[in-house]
Amino acid sequence: FDVRKDKLWWPKNYGEQNIYNIKLTITTLEGEELLSDTFKYGFRFAELVHTDIADRQNGRFEFKINGKKINAIGTNWVPMDVYHSRDKERYQKALELADDIGCNIIRCWGGNVYEDHEFFDFCDEHGIMVWQDFAMACHFYPQADYFKKLIEEEAISIVKKLRNHPSLVLWCGDNEIDTMVYPQTNPKLNYITREVLPRIVERFDYKRSYIPSSPYISEKAYALGKDYFPEDHLWGARDYYKSDFYANSNAHFVSETGYHGCPSEESIRKFISEDKVWPYTDNSEWNLHSTDQMNSPNRVMLMDYQVRQLFSDAPDNITDYTLASQISQAEAKKFFIERVRRREDMGGIIWWNLIDGWPQMSDAVVDYYYNKKLAYSYIKRSSYPVITFMGEMEPHGHSVFTSNNTLKDAEIKCKITDISTGEVVFEREITAPANTVEKIGFVRVKYSRKTMFLIEYTVDGKKQVNTYLCGYPGYELDDYKKWLKAVNDAEK
Repeated sequence: FDVRKDKLWWPKNYGEQNIYNIKLTITTLEGEELLSDTFKYGFRFAELVHTDIADRQNGRFEFKINGKKINAIGTNWVPMDVYHSRDKERYQKALELADDIGCNIIRCWGGNVYEDHEFFDFCDEHGIMVWQDFAMACHFYPQADYFKKLIEEEAISIVKKLRNHPSLVLWCGDNEIDTMVYPQTNPKLNYITREVLPRIVERFDYKRSYIPSSPYISEKAYALGKDYFPEDHLWGARDYYKSDFYANSNAHFVSETGYHGCPSEESIRKFISEDKVWPYTDNSEWNLHSTDQMNSPNRVMLMDYQVRQLFSDAPDNITDYTLASQISQAEAKKFFIERVRRREDMGGIIWWNLIDGWPQMSDAVVDYYYNKKLAYSYIKRSSYPVITFMGEMEPHGHSVFTSNNTLKDAEIKCKITDISTGEVVFEREITAPANTVEKIGFVRVKYSRKTMFLIEYTVDGKKQVNTYLCGYPGYELDDYKKWLKAVNDAEK
């Protein structure tokens, strides 16, 4: 087929999602029709470019589509409902949220179920790349011949079913099995992901990229240690979101990272008995709905701990507590995304996660009832194709950056205001080159300053806003409420 270059399929913000309606007919030389079928197809060149190790110099882990680096920003996809028979009912609304929040990639996590064509059709049409794990997670599976045969049969059926979708850009062997057995066992001994699955992909979908696990530990990375994994899941102690663990990771791609956010009081009252709504301590129903598999208070108190990391103390009422928790989650997710967008050696981030499959306290930014947490709007701002944002504290203040995740230059007019004083601390008009990140200025700030900066800017005449929470914890919740109102007023 001769397909013109301007009719290729592109991820969102990088070009059009050109989808062809194709009719295929097979006839004999005498003209007798043997088979006829119609289907949709998008043409694109897709590859995962990655090195065996991360070294902050030549290391890479990035997607290239049609020869262009794609800065991936998206979410991990988990089962839509605890009863999988209801998953399909929730597809459309959840996918619309993924599109609206700015995802150009979705990772179908290995603890998931395989989604059907409706899911992939939506991603095809909206330019959302799909990273598909084979459905294995967090367990070293049997290496016996009988089990290899079962996996082989499953993989063949899945690969043949999904391979014609242009949105599908990567097959991945499993979730976190390499890191689960490391360092006691060399992950290369997982013959399912090193021999069985790559053989299936090579046979039935040979042009699509494959990696054995997420995170994948190569032989070189196994010898050198965790700091050399080119792709990683950043969970750790789940302490202050700007701790060294998060801020100084060497990984070139973050395929999982998250932070707790409490559902709204309205939602909590739907699934927690009235006499158990407050307090959350020593509370069996909060424990049950906290994603802790042992029904312990660990996850509930982790959320409490994350609130106390940011603010002077945890609020003493349900209304303020849910807000404080959502603020801590929103600031964390914003930091994770913008840290990745600030570094040119990064290939992307897939945060955890969009929506819950049952009512719970979790890392999701939309609860089971489709109520958006505060983090939803923060992620959406940080995921705009072209953004202006502030970097972290350095001597005497903060650098100001633009990140342009498109293939066109953008005209930007920017103003930064200290919300606490009303002082305009930065103004500039610039051209942001295509597919780059650039430092465009500097704002002088003292280390002791606690405030929020409002970043107002236009991209080719369209108004957008962003924020930066300046200073070090703990903040006062009443101050943050005032800052939040000013931001909401500016965004209207």
